[in-house]
Order: sequence, then C-alpha cells, then structure tokens
Amino acid sequence: MSPYPLHTILFLDIETVSQYATFTEVPEDWASLWRHKAENMMRDKPAATPEELYGRAAIYAEFGKIICISCGVLSGPAADRKLLLKSFSGDDEATLLLNFCDLLYKWGSDNQKYLCAHNGKDFDFPYLCRRMIIHGMKLPTVLNLSGKKPWEVPHIDTMELWKFGEYKSFISLNLLAHTLGIPTPKDDIDGSQVGEVYWSQRDLPRIVTYCQKDVATVAQVYLRLNGESLIRPENITIKA
Repeated sequence: MSPYPLHTILFLDIETVSQYATFTEVPEDWASLWRHKAENMMRDKPAATPEELYGRAAIYAEFGKIICISCGVLSGPAADRKLLLKSFSGDDEATLLLNFCDLLYKWGSDNQKYLCAHNGKDFDFPYLCRRMIIHGMKLPTVLNLSGKKPWEVPHIDTMELWKFGEYKSFISLNLLAHTLGIPTPKDDIDGSQVGEVYWSQRDLPRIVTYCQKDVATVAQVYLRLNGESLIRPENITIKA
C-alpha cells in the first residue's frame, strides 16, 4: 500500500534542451563558461571538444531550458483507477513555467501534496527550481525545500525507492519498467534524441507525447512498487 494517499501525488516528467541549437550560436560569454564546464567532461572523453559536448548542455539548468512539463494525477477506486495527464510545452520557457506554477498553486492549495518523478530528486525537481529562480519566479510550496527537514520534503523518487538504501545504484525508467513487467515508454524516442527532434525536426508534439508516456510509466512503476493495482491503458486520458 502507498504510504501517501494516491490522489495527493502529482507524477511528473520534464524534457530539456540546450538553449541554442548549436555551439556556434552561443554568445561568447556563455561559450567561455561552457568551455570551462566541459573541461570536467573531457576528463572522461579526452578526445572530445567543448563544441562536440554541447549536446549535453541540456542536462544543466545553467545552459539548458525546459520545453515540456507533463504531469498526471490518479483518481478512482483500485478496480477502476484512472490517470489524467496534462502537459505544458513551448519555446517560451517563462510562460511554460508560469502556467505550471499556476497549476501547482491551485492543486496544492489544500492539505499535504507530493511530487513524484523518476530520478526527480537529482534532476527534475532541482532543474525546475533553478529555472524558476533564473526567471525571477517564486517557488511554489511543494518545490520550496527551504527550512524543511529531510522527512518533511514532499518529493518521491521511484529510482530512490528501487535502491532500497543502495546509494550507488542507478536504473533507467525504461529498465525498471521492463523489470516490473510494465510496457516501456521508449517505443519512439528516448532522452538522448529530444534535442535533435526539437532543434532539427521542430517536432514538439512528438516530444510532448514521449514526456506523457514517461509520466504514465512513472505512475505505473510507483503503483507496482507499492503493491497497488495498475492503471488500465484505456483509463489514461489527456487533458487539453
């Protein structure tokens, strides 16, 4: 059984890209900072150049941006459990984040609420906070950890749950889902292809679909880890 009421959990996933399509477009001040950042990466790949490593800028909040946030909430009894998905996407990150914050304020206005993501504590949650701060936004309560004790942090991480205390263990969402008998969300693209699909193919809807599949999978994984019944595919819907 889930230690938290299922309807109080917001499952989410974000997709990020570099702030510029190619390194040649990066302003010189930022290019200089990226070269310095890339020095650490080049220790593992000594033959690589900062220009060749620029695709990895997407994973750093200082050099990347969010282009999609998908989230989902559960409802209904176990026998007929439903998942409602909603996405915020676009080229204008500030607007995207403001709309997401508006949802968080409305959704989290009463009682204790929780956020759940795969590797969320190391990526999704801090990335969201950093980009909001960069845009001068106030952090919603459910993201603001200031003054909270470790046991008061309202963040759930399915990768952390699977570790069972083993600190060195890393597992992808794809592998964990497959291990637990849950259909893989990686049936089209994966995270390494998001930048190419966004900058070269200009196919944001494809990225949104991919992000939504990840959210549905995170929800299914969480349910499975807690001995709860899974959501039937026909009970997963998308809110416009």
